[in-house]
Amino acid sequence: MENPVVFLHGFSHEQMIAIMRAAKAAAKELGLDPQNIVFSSSTATKMEWKLKDLIAEVREEHEYMKKNPPQGGRLA
Repeated sequence: MENPVVFLHGFSHEQMIAIMRAAKAAAKELGLDPQNIVFSSSTATKMEWKLKDLIAEVREEHEYMKKNPPQGGRLA
C-alpha cells in the first residue's frame, strides 16, 4: 500500500499541527505507522496541479525527508 496523503487547506499553522498530531495518534491506535502518513498544505502553485501529480510529488518529498531528516527534531 502506498503512503496515505493528507492535504490541508485553509487552516492556520497551529491548526495544521493539531490535525497532524491527531491523525498520527489515530493511525497509531489503528496499528498503522504514523511516520508513513504524508502531509501537505496548500500553496498557490499546488492549487493549480492535477491531484495525481500533487500526490506523487508530496510522496516523493516525504520519502526524501525520511531519508534526509532536517536537524532539530520531528513532529510528535
